[in-house]
Amino acid sequence: MTNAQEPQSSAQEAAALVAELEQAEAYEQRLRQLIAEARDQFAAGNTSVALSMLNAALSDIDSAADVVAPSPRAPR
Repeated sequence: MTNAQEPQSSAQEAAALVAELEQAEAYEQRLRQLIAEARDQFAAGNTSVALSMLNAALSDIDSAADVVAPSPRAPR
């Protein structure tokens, strides 16, 4: 790799990491909101609704494994 390519590659990697961090932060906010809503449902006595919301959250967590634990990138 030449020196001219190194800054571009570093900039691309930094941009990818920033995008991944933003994605993870948005994911965290969605989970926090869902937990708060489920807690409100529990407090209101709507146990089945709260449990349903938490089950949906677990499904989201399972399907969003890329955000929680990114899969390895292809070699460059």
